[in-house]
Amino acid sequence: MYRNVLTVLSAQLQQQVNRALKRFVSCTAAQLPRPLAPGHEEASVVRQEPYVEEVRLVRIFLEFKLYKLELGPDTLVALTAQEAALYMKQLLAIRRLEAASAQLYKERLVRGFCHLSTGQEACAVGLCSALRKEDNLIAGYRIHGLAYLMGATAKGVLSELTGKASGCAQGKGGSMHMYAPNFYGGNGIVGAQVSLGAGIALANKYRDTGGVCFALYGDGAANQGQIFECFNMAKLWKLPMVFVCENNNYGMGTSAWRSSSNTDYYTRGDFLPGIWVDGQDVLAVRSATRFAVQYAQQRGPLVMELCTYRYAGHSMSDPGTSYRTREEVNQVRQRQDPINRFRKVCLDMSLLTEKQLRIIDQSVREEMEQAIQAARHDEELPLSHLANDVYSGNCAELKLRGVHGHNLEHARSKATSMHN
Repeated sequence: MYRNVLTVLSAQLQQQVNRALKRFVSCTAAQLPRPLAPGHEEASVVRQEPYVEEVRLVRIFLEFKLYKLELGPDTLVALTAQEAALYMKQLLAIRRLEAASAQLYKERLVRGFCHLSTGQEACAVGLCSALRKEDNLIAGYRIHGLAYLMGATAKGVLSELTGKASGCAQGKGGSMHMYAPNFYGGNGIVGAQVSLGAGIALANKYRDTGGVCFALYGDGAANQGQIFECFNMAKLWKLPMVFVCENNNYGMGTSAWRSSSNTDYYTRGDFLPGIWVDGQDVLAVRSATRFAVQYAQQRGPLVMELCTYRYAGHSMSDPGTSYRTREEVNQVRQRQDPINRFRKVCLDMSLLTEKQLRIIDQSVREEMEQAIQAARHDEELPLSHLANDVYSGNCAELKLRGVHGHNLEHARSKATSMHN
């Protein structure tokens, strides 16, 4: 009797595995992870040692929490060796990109604020890996890694920090205002990017592009009134939009439980459904994002909370130890570091070898070192470019309006014209 039961259960499990493999192996190109932009040199890593072609099934470690949803994201996800290598390279790149940003800031080459996302890498990599070419992204001011993943090079990010002409915004934007294709940058006003994201989602629906807009905000911005206004309007208009709360547990120097009466941010959309996601698990974030894209396309907006943690302070001017203990930070590093967790998955599943991991790490080191040198030594824009790129390319204005006492002519920079 028991043998028959086990036989039936085994057959059912095999059917589930086969369905999952069929779905992921036969996915379209639009469902595959976003390719790296030119200059990221992924191919050089792949050529070092061939990757196995098999697909591994990985169980999500922490279950998703659902709000007003009967079904949620897949908890059994497929992962190939090439995907594993790509995600590992991106995770390491963001970690080293932020380390380089901190180094340049301490050398006094970065002016203004500088907010690092060290410890939150899985949120960016998992989310961007599931985006399609028609989807959009807008975020707050912790955006260095997002800009890199959406198409800016490491040189473009670091040179932007130091105000060089080779920066992704020609040195005019700085840490909080970086842009790339389909990436509408950061915003220095807390929560303001969510309202802009609702506008982007409205444009997607109006133009019938099929794109979904992801608007990222932190737990510190979650109590902003404009976010709740956007919840309401997005639901009324059934906008293809995902509200993503990156909950790193501390808004500036205030813990979430001191500032919010309800810290279950995925439930705060009221009438909007929500998902809680382990933001330290790149595969969990990817699975949730894929689900969110499909849901938003078919049924409208939803809220996604990524539970994560930042190792550094709120910004470079914040040591990050006056409102939490060093022991707490070290404990998260040891137990929940997103890079170490994904590295373990890659090794346990025999997707990557130690040698391949070392090659990936070395390629990232070389890429960042070249970017650091450019950020230090490249030229700044000349003063004559101060009045450039104020108006769009379709504007026929030759003079800047509203500038009293100065006769400034408007022009478009060659790099900007080519980008647009």
